[in-house]
Amino acid sequence: MTALLTAFAAGTLFAVGLGVGGLTQPARVLAFLDFAGAWDPSLAFVMAGAVGVYAAAYRRVRGRTRPVLSSAFTIPTRPDIDPRLLVGASLFGIGWGLAGYCPGPGVVSLVTGHASVAVFVVGLLAGIVIADVLAAPAPTIVRTGDTRLTPQEGR
Repeated sequence: MTALLTAFAAGTLFAVGLGVGGLTQPARVLAFLDFAGAWDPSLAFVMAGAVGVYAAAYRRVRGRTRPVLSSAFTIPTRPDIDPRLLVGASLFGIGWGLAGYCPGPGVVSLVTGHASVAVFVVGLLAGIVIADVLAAPAPTIVRTGDTRLTPQEGR
C-alpha cells in the first residue's frame, strides 16, 4: 500500500510540475521548438531545473544498496544506441513537435476536456499497443521428436 501511495504522490507532483512549468500548453512547447521564428526559451529553464533536481537526487541515492520502497534498483543494462532507440526517439520528437504534447503532459491535459487532447491520448495508446505487437517475439515451434504414427501402434 505504501508503494501505491508513493506512486500516486509522485504522479501528482509530476502532473503539478508539468502544469506549473507550462508543458501542458502546446503553444508554449511549439514556440520553444521554433528556433527560426518566435522562439520561447522559457522551457529551457524548466528542463534545467528538472535536470538539477534529478542530479541532486541521483547523487543522494547512488550510494544505496537498494531503493527505499523496492528490493532492488531497476537499471538498464544496454549502454548502446541501437536503431530501435533512434526510431523511437525520432517518433517521440516528431509527435511532440506536431502535437505540442508528449505523453505526460498529454495525459495530464485530459482534465481540460478538449477533444484534441483526447485524440492525442487515443493515438498515444494505439501507438503503445502497435509497438507491443510489433515488438512481440514470434512464436517458437519446438519439435520434441517424430510424432508420426507407425503401423506397430495399431492406429
